[in-house]
Amino acid sequence: MSTRPLGRPTTIDDQQMNHPFIEALETIYPPERILTRDAQLLPYESDGLTAFQSKPGAVVIPVSEEEVIATVRLCHEMALPFVARGSGTSLSGGSLPIPDGLVIALNRLNRIKRIDPQQRIAVVEPGVVNLHITEAAQPYNLYYAPDPSSQSICTIGGNIAFNSGGAHCLKYGMTSNHVLGMKVVLADGTVTQFGGESIEGVGIGPDLIGLFVGSEGLFGIALEITVRLMPQPELYRTVLAAYDDIGKAGDAVSLVVASGLLPGAMEIMDRLAIKAAQASVKAGYPDAEALLIVELEGEAPQVEAEFAQLQSIIESSGAFELRVANSEEERARIWKGRKSAFSAVGRLSPDFIVQDGVVPRSRLGEALLAIDAIKAKYGLDVANVFHAGDGNLHPLILYDGREPGALERAEALAGEILALCVSLGGSITGEHGIGMEKRDYLPAMFSEQEIDIMQALRRAIDPKEIANRGKMFPSGEAPALQQHGLHPLERQGVISRE
Repeated sequence: MSTRPLGRPTTIDDQQMNHPFIEALETIYPPERILTRDAQLLPYESDGLTAFQSKPGAVVIPVSEEEVIATVRLCHEMALPFVARGSGTSLSGGSLPIPDGLVIALNRLNRIKRIDPQQRIAVVEPGVVNLHITEAAQPYNLYYAPDPSSQSICTIGGNIAFNSGGAHCLKYGMTSNHVLGMKVVLADGTVTQFGGESIEGVGIGPDLIGLFVGSEGLFGIALEITVRLMPQPELYRTVLAAYDDIGKAGDAVSLVVASGLLPGAMEIMDRLAIKAAQASVKAGYPDAEALLIVELEGEAPQVEAEFAQLQSIIESSGAFELRVANSEEERARIWKGRKSAFSAVGRLSPDFIVQDGVVPRSRLGEALLAIDAIKAKYGLDVANVFHAGDGNLHPLILYDGREPGALERAEALAGEILALCVSLGGSITGEHGIGMEKRDYLPAMFSEQEIDIMQALRRAIDPKEIANRGKMFPSGEAPALQQHGLHPLERQGVISRE
């Protein structure tokens, strides 16, 4: 697999973190929870964006919030950069180690401290897997709404860092809409509390939770999180519509939204994504150019009335086949195919880049047809899987990293897609964040003054810039795509380097 090392070249001697810091860590951790050997560090050198790799100086594995606090304070005292890491599912390089820095692995802080069915809240540690909250809440007929595709392995700490969404964010919102309170350790070692256990306090005073959620680890680490739980819907109606043209599927989304319906989820998969899901989990999907999944949920009378309206809309949208899940098993099979799409694409290609742009829903069909034209120019395949309800595109760009120049071509294609999203009035990211991958694209969305304000705020909280250093903000260097000529966003007139 092609990799992109970061930072200066290292030698065997300088790969090890300085000895005084290791000695200081040994006052906090037993030896078996301080990892420094190459073989131990290897699993932490990359996250879900495997095209980027970087070797940390050490990894520590805390088992209590006291150990996390002591570690952050030590890093601040010695001005050593750190990255907090959960399951490492970031697709933007957001949890990539800082060269020779420290990784704080939070997977063992995985306790669900409390479920309160009366208040409909759960109090959890950052290493708790997203899906485990719903599993713990099910006996009370409750669940946790944000459901990223990686929900069976991603952690709440990572969801907070990137404000993750998922298939049902159309109706229920992102992570930030479900966090009521957080105990956090800021990058300078200060421990503080944001929010509380009641939604009543939300909206009073500065939105500090909104500031922290989605900050990509630049402010510090969440130690304890209080999240809202939702009542399990009384009824689901899940529809699978097949189309002979992906543009029709995109236009169907606009028709559903224009009708006034608010489904729990609307998802689209194109032919390549369908093929991958079929090979991976045998989802039983029809042979089509595109599939649209629409799910209604709520109280039975309302859902049944909306279902009749939805059927009429889908039938008028040009779908050549319409399937309705008539059991929980059939519903689960439909969603298993969609949820497995990212990993399933690995069956079609040795390497791929997952992009994360956003376009207005009204321009989905236009965007999908444009992506088809762009991929033809680069001679690469693109599997389209996305949250159609809020216009969040997830094109998966397939390439073979063993071929010289293949990664660069894939990145150039990804840049064209970002340029397309911005030109259509959208965004360069919906839920995967900026991380390493898109930091030089930030000027496409924000002015120089706005970015300066963001950086000033970061420095006010983290004056030594040790928390997830090097992420989100532009590097000041020309992107790798410059070797192909003008940066795609420059060609579109979105940014200027003059």
